[in-house]
Amino acid sequence: MTQKPILGVIGGSGLYNFSGLTDVQTVDLDTPFGKPSSPVFIGKLADKSVAFLARHGLGHFISPGEINYRANIYALKQLGVHYIIGISACGSLREDYAPGDFVVPDQLIDFSRQRKSSFFGEGLVVHISSADPFCPNLSQLLIQAASMTPANVHKSGTFVTIEGPRFSTRGESHLFRSWGISIIGMTTSPEAYLAREAELCYASLAHITDYDAWHLDEEPVNVEMVVRTLAQNTETAQTAIANLVPVLDGRGSNCDCDRALEKALITNPAMIPPETRKKLALLLDKYLKE
Repeated sequence: MTQKPILGVIGGSGLYNFSGLTDVQTVDLDTPFGKPSSPVFIGKLADKSVAFLARHGLGHFISPGEINYRANIYALKQLGVHYIIGISACGSLREDYAPGDFVVPDQLIDFSRQRKSSFFGEGLVVHISSADPFCPNLSQLLIQAASMTPANVHKSGTFVTIEGPRFSTRGESHLFRSWGISIIGMTTSPEAYLAREAELCYASLAHITDYDAWHLDEEPVNVEMVVRTLAQNTETAQTAIANLVPVLDGRGSNCDCDRALEKALITNPAMIPPETRKKLALLLDKYLKE
């Protein structure tokens, strides 16, 4: 690999199979947190290197609660990416956000329960700011890229992550609607928070497959419904990524993603266990220089 990928894309295993992607190579990585969900596929788009990782593994065999989110984000950090786009299927909790539409959310609520949601611990306490969980600069570029496709693109929304793997009850669906939440899915948390801890710009491209369980005139969400819409939306997501890559040029000047840890470390450096410091050197060395 001669060029570090500027962008990492986390999503379905078919995303890297599209025209315009050249010089594809497969990289098998390991991290201090174990192996990522799949090998990373790296190819060229618009003369820039882009990395693709299948969130649920090749063949979709890893359940949402069993994904090694830490390894996935850390692996992309190891490769040197600056930006991450998380592509996710989601359900709509609003009448005006219809199946087939795309959403670039600006807020996130975490209702997952059993996931490792931080790189830190083991003698090191870090309190990351997550007031704005998605990079505003990257999100704006993604909105512009997605708006160049035929899809209807919503420029904001609150995304709730549930534990899964089951779909919501009608009661849960109505509760989330009463809170003003726009879309619902199973994987954006803790992915977005970990990307922030890794000081990477992260944005979500969520494509709506269903109306969850609240809509009385629509069938409650099921796997067949999701898969059918997934197939229709994959090409649109590929086009959005192809539109995005040419405008990515190093770090944005108006976001703080690459300094997210600057005011987050609270543990006295002298008290950090050596094994923790070594394990997290990729994230910490810029702040804990000898």
